[in-house]
Amino acid sequence: MAFLKTHLQALEDCTAANPDLPIYKLPVYDNDDTLRAWLPVTFSQFKSDVEHFAAYLAQRLQSDGIPPRSVVGLWSNGMSYVDVLYIYAIARAGYIPQLFSLRLPNPDVIYELLAKADGKAIIYEPGLADTVANCPCPAYSAVDLRNVDIGDAPVPPMPRPLNADDIVMIFHTSGSTSGRPKLLPCTYKWLDAMVDKSARTSRPLRKDGQDVTVAMGSMCHIGQTYMFLASFQNGACTIQPRSVTFSTDELVHMIKQGGLNRLNEFPAFFATHVRRARADPKVLALLAGLDEILYSGQPMPREDEEWAYAQGLPLRNLFGSTECGAMLLSVRASGAANPPLRPIEGTAYGFFPVEYSEGEDSESGYANANDSLLELVILSSSPDCPHPSMRAADGHYHTGDLFVEVAPGAYVGRGRGDDWIKSENCLRCDTRAIEDNARETCRGLVGECVVVGNGRPSPALFVELAEGVEMDDARACREIIRRIRHFHARRYLHERIVSAKMVVVVPRGSLPRTATKGNVRRRAVEEQYKAELDAMFASA
Repeated sequence: MAFLKTHLQALEDCTAANPDLPIYKLPVYDNDDTLRAWLPVTFSQFKSDVEHFAAYLAQRLQSDGIPPRSVVGLWSNGMSYVDVLYIYAIARAGYIPQLFSLRLPNPDVIYELLAKADGKAIIYEPGLADTVANCPCPAYSAVDLRNVDIGDAPVPPMPRPLNADDIVMIFHTSGSTSGRPKLLPCTYKWLDAMVDKSARTSRPLRKDGQDVTVAMGSMCHIGQTYMFLASFQNGACTIQPRSVTFSTDELVHMIKQGGLNRLNEFPAFFATHVRRARADPKVLALLAGLDEILYSGQPMPREDEEWAYAQGLPLRNLFGSTECGAMLLSVRASGAANPPLRPIEGTAYGFFPVEYSEGEDSESGYANANDSLLELVILSSSPDCPHPSMRAADGHYHTGDLFVEVAPGAYVGRGRGDDWIKSENCLRCDTRAIEDNARETCRGLVGECVVVGNGRPSPALFVELAEGVEMDDARACREIIRRIRHFHARRYLHERIVSAKMVVVVPRGSLPRTATKGNVRRRAVEEQYKAELDAMFASA
């Protein structure tokens, strides 16, 4: 078997090359919770902390009868330094981490997914102690172990791949299907591809000194797992923000005091800094002085993107997914909005023609009759093609993402060819499943409905009441929420409709429809009711 590199081996190699460079900068707050400084953690210290945690976990799990190579769940925020240590330490201890984000708060769904993966234990965020009181398997609190005496507990041997198709970690799809996310098993072969691709994604940019980037999300999702790999393999440092929705003031502090020169952020969150920069020349100058602003997950709002390029901001677009990590990148300093994307070197992708019915809307709203639409397909021969359980009958992985080819090997996104939308943090939401449930549970009350909310914190349901229903709008919204509550209780936070304010009743026949089939046009609803959606989420 050819040598397959893991994230653990990559860390080992990079620590040997950069032992004294910081791999992390952690926020330091004073007694009134004011951010004061950034504490560096070196590569060697991070590796030592991972091994300390791994030695403790290996001893504890094996003493409880849980053998190496067992699946161990981690239900965590995935943002703190300790969270990252657990993610790496579970694998370093010889176990298979199954990562659950706190955005999936229903314990029953967690236990179902753990059982589906034959998980033997779970490690949980300390604040979830009451929630996991009835956990059907051994459960351990993810306390900070850095100052825990582990005695003579040995550091386990470095796990080595024996078979390219063995599972090394388990993620989950970012949207639910049939009431829960799908397992996303990751093999050694797939992980080797992630290690290789990520190193190509983030080449050093700072001429003097170390690149410093910022965590863009939870390590329980593939996005930040991939970006952390990309960062440390190129000798860079990652700043840990308070949250992914960090303020512009915190960004300014990262740049001035933390040395940040590469900003990675989802477009909906970057929009906060754009609004501030439009009114504050000092913030604009700081953004323009960065070496790179990498945005990912969905298109940037056209107005923001055009303004940012006009100001000379160093934008770069990365297209990726939970199943494959990064796939396409725009050329650096392309200089114009909606830049074309090119596949990352070493991959094998197909762009296959798809039919696109007149009047139907893709998620982006950019498709038109003159586009020759192509679906991005990850070929089975591509090293980053996901696990066979995720592939179609032809053996390839069909992303559902649509593009047009604007030059040989260069593509511009045109949204999606299915019923999924993406929330503001670029996690997916199955609109069709929500609509079907509303029609079923609200039979006799709801005549037609559509779910929208692309780029919003959560979806919203627009409803035309059924013929003959005589009920005021506020009462109808409350009744709809009552009927759909059970369905939404099992879903990710970003997929849920849990408040009557997220339901909008409109006059019968008023939702925009296609001319041929009479289907409700999702994108047109988004545009027609933009003001209502803005107001709905203004305080979200």
